[in-house]
Amino acid sequence: MITRKYAVRVTALACSAVVLMAACGSNTKSSSTNAPATTTAAVATTAAAATTAAGAATTTAATATTAAGAATTAAGAATTVAGTAGSGSGASGTIALLLPESATARYESQDHPLFAAKITSLCAACKVIESNADQDAAKQQTQAEAALTNGAKVLVLDPVDAQAAASIVKLANDKKVPVVSYDRLIQNAKVDLYISFDNEQVGKLQAQALVDKLKADGQTSGDLVMINGSPTDSNAAAFKTGAHSVIDTSGFTVAAETDTVEWKPENAQKDMDAAIVKIGKDNIIGVYAANDGTAGGAIAAMKAAGMSPLPPVTGQDAEVAGLQRILIGEQYMTVYKAVKLEAEGAATAAIALLQGQTPKTTGTTNNGSIDVPSIILTPVAITKDTVKDVIADGFWKASDICTPAFASACTAAGIS
Repeated sequence: MITRKYAVRVTALACSAVVLMAACGSNTKSSSTNAPATTTAAVATTAAAATTAAGAATTTAATATTAAGAATTAAGAATTVAGTAGSGSGASGTIALLLPESATARYESQDHPLFAAKITSLCAACKVIESNADQDAAKQQTQAEAALTNGAKVLVLDPVDAQAAASIVKLANDKKVPVVSYDRLIQNAKVDLYISFDNEQVGKLQAQALVDKLKADGQTSGDLVMINGSPTDSNAAAFKTGAHSVIDTSGFTVAAETDTVEWKPENAQKDMDAAIVKIGKDNIIGVYAANDGTAGGAIAAMKAAGMSPLPPVTGQDAEVAGLQRILIGEQYMTVYKAVKLEAEGAATAAIALLQGQTPKTTGTTNNGSIDVPSIILTPVAITKDTVKDVIADGFWKASDICTPAFASACTAAGIS
């Protein structure tokens, strides 16, 4: 279980999932998938994992207080989301899920199926239209226009470009179609709800894990490289802010820093190549990479440059490739975000909006124009010792991660 002081564990994760489950159709796909059954044994296993994590905690009193507050927030978020869809007019209709890209594995393997299944479980007569913009803002605009033309009654929009997506929201506003800003906050627009994780906290977790690892290894100063996310992604800016709040007072120096265009690993690799030339491969002691894709690009550049051993590298999203790299020691950590809670929370809120209800929230987030009613969930840092927790939460199966090439690493980490 997660016991490191920078791994702010959502101890109420299992309970939150149970609460959520209790509530109550050009690159475009229509879905009517039935919701998967949740067994009592699976819930019990997850709940037991959370209980064990709480009991095993060895953090300082201050960290424990932070973790408890985070767990309370997450549990409250799940409870309020679940509470919005039990009693309404019973109206049905089409809900559009507009996703930004497919380079990040979670969107098509996790967000889409989980969202569609939850919609079906809450409203059998409802239809989901899913579109993926492949990191093209103009394409996403076209997809949104098509969804509205085809009668979508709610848009759940994860924007390619947080600024440009305001024009999509304006079109929806004109048609009196509610908009849920999903995962990334749409800027300067009248959206009805924002659901995401505490994105500054993501950056803080990444940076704190990196700083703690370096200090544990006896480093107190030296040069870091920061490979940030896409400049068009509002979340990337929050990750960067959170990371700098830790790194800038750590004693370590950011000797090279870039924003990764479109989050593409190949762009991160080019940026890391340039950083190696600038700083020198023998002078780089750590790499802040904003997600697992950029981490993979940075690691590829360092391996090509003959850097061995590799310095600690951060990540995010708990992708299979990232978790595998962690198990074999190429990547130090990732950040796990319980996408099930986010996707099902967005689906529950979308049904509430469809039925004329106001979803309950945990607070508000200013998007430059209004204070957007928000549901904010809590991220968790993952290292080699806690990869098994991601499996215990059902995000991936052991067989997804422990392919033949990684079987021995899985065994060493207690994963079977």
